[in-house]
Amino acid sequence: MKKFLSANEAVAHAAAQAGCVVASAYPGTPSTEILENVAKFKDTIRCEWAVNEKVAVETAVGASMAGARALTAMKHVGLNVAMDPLMTFTYVGPLGGFVLVSADDPGMHSSQNEQDNRNLAKFARALLLEPADSQEAYDMTRAAFELSEQFRVPVILRLTTRTSHSASLVELGDFSPKPHPLLPYVKDIRRNIPVPAFSPTQRLNAQKRTAAMEKAACASPFNRIVKPTATSKRPNTQTSKLPNAQTSKPAPLGIVTSAVAYQYVREIFPDVPILKLGWTNPLPKALVAKFAKGVGKLLVVEELDPFLEDQIKAMGLAVVPHKTELNMLELNADRLQNLRHEILGDVPKAKAKKVDETLPRRPPVLCAGCGHRGVFYVLHKLGATVTGDIGCYTLGAFPPLSAMDSTICMGASIGNAAGMKKAGVKGRICAVLGDSTFFHSGITGILSALYNGTPVTTVVLDNRITAMTGHQDNPGTGKTLAGDPAPVTEIGDIAKACGYRKVVKVSADDLAALETVLMDAMDGDEPALVIAYAPCRIAAKLTKEGLCATDAAKCKACGACFKLGCPAITRGEEVAPGRFKMRIDAELCAGCKHCTQVCKFGAIARVR
Repeated sequence: MKKFLSANEAVAHAAAQAGCVVASAYPGTPSTEILENVAKFKDTIRCEWAVNEKVAVETAVGASMAGARALTAMKHVGLNVAMDPLMTFTYVGPLGGFVLVSADDPGMHSSQNEQDNRNLAKFARALLLEPADSQEAYDMTRAAFELSEQFRVPVILRLTTRTSHSASLVELGDFSPKPHPLLPYVKDIRRNIPVPAFSPTQRLNAQKRTAAMEKAACASPFNRIVKPTATSKRPNTQTSKLPNAQTSKPAPLGIVTSAVAYQYVREIFPDVPILKLGWTNPLPKALVAKFAKGVGKLLVVEELDPFLEDQIKAMGLAVVPHKTELNMLELNADRLQNLRHEILGDVPKAKAKKVDETLPRRPPVLCAGCGHRGVFYVLHKLGATVTGDIGCYTLGAFPPLSAMDSTICMGASIGNAAGMKKAGVKGRICAVLGDSTFFHSGITGILSALYNGTPVTTVVLDNRITAMTGHQDNPGTGKTLAGDPAPVTEIGDIAKACGYRKVVKVSADDLAALETVLMDAMDGDEPALVIAYAPCRIAAKLTKEGLCATDAAKCKACGACFKLGCPAITRGEEVAPGRFKMRIDAELCAGCKHCTQVCKFGAIARVR
């Protein structure tokens, strides 16, 4: 059976085929589609969106300890949130197979950083697998459950944006999903409770396990030598033995690579032997040493950190550094061609591509009709210092709204605002975060601010969906990942239960009411929580709810409406240098009426 699948889809299919019983995750690009596709196998896998990555890992850990195969998935920065349980679980070790998918984002296509989570896998003494395409994502996920149970170790499957979102044909074999039988749970406090009395033995066991895994990695089919083909642009991917000093002349160059970097390497260096690594932690050092003996120079090509390179250098092997990261797809060919020219001198040095600076750039922007726009418009008008968070609303930082001062990580906005207050920053300060982020890690922030008596105003932009990652459900939407009904958690009730006295809910589309509520909250002397509610227009299918239009005769070209930054508002007739009348694009307008509220001359009205 064959299917055309992205790596994310392949992971979901492999989890089902491997008999995964429990899957828990928090959505985050580029990992989101993994659990969305796992949900298609809800008859065999109990799957859920957790409120954050830490809870997702803890849920999967509990299932594994009970003898069930479990999977958890997150984007790279999500693993930071989940490191606490993971670091201890590496001492305890799984019973049922435990697989954690970390989807890294080289190039920061949708992230605030591009950390290389291979380092965290080594730090945690976890087994690390790195697929180069969808087929390997499928094969490695299935093997990951087996390896996890064999070595009693958490397995991290590291995807990247390129693999997660690229699709290819996948051989699924005899695809028949069914839950894997539970391994019998036996109470064992010496194994499952890492207190000082037991931890030293657990630490020693983890060290012995690493040595055993390294030996197994050297023989793994996921680590193979790809022999060169001088006559074809595509290399022969069959495993082969390299010539060595005893049998023939060494090859002038050999390349060690992993993950998607392998795809780039095999296109530019079809006639060079390649050590293609898929099981990269622990590093198969004996295999690397054997490969190095058969080549004159050793080149390591990998994305982001010199994870492989540093370890190979530590073995005493000479390495030609690759000098550049491979995080820009359009530059990969040029960069690798340049490397080939520098080392082998057999091709002309590639010319760097030039960007046409005359082309206009399209900046990211909040959707037409988005309720977040009104909140940021008012906060800018009130001159507030705004500590922000991760979500669509991060776009409130850019002109013309210019209403966000910081973005650190999910849930950080409240602590950041409290810290600014404690440090003595004057004027209006507020923290802004979305409803899903509030459930993820905002509750502890508001509780801490209240407990410490810090008069911080927290604004929850409640659009009742996890919008940025593609409209996933959360505890406030009334539905689970599988589409089943769920209790609706009210954000205001949580704040009141924490002890907040000032909790106000206001329409994010009513600019006058917003201004009154936000000014009262920020000028007050106690912690306050403001819920600015407006449904996500895409998720709620309200993108064509209404239409506004301009009366050109009444428009004074004052430019006030342009300060909203709405993509539906465009330039019309130029009445003076730099001054334009406005017009509304009927295809984009969502009828939110923000523009009708900022126009002082009545030039804009809702016509449908």
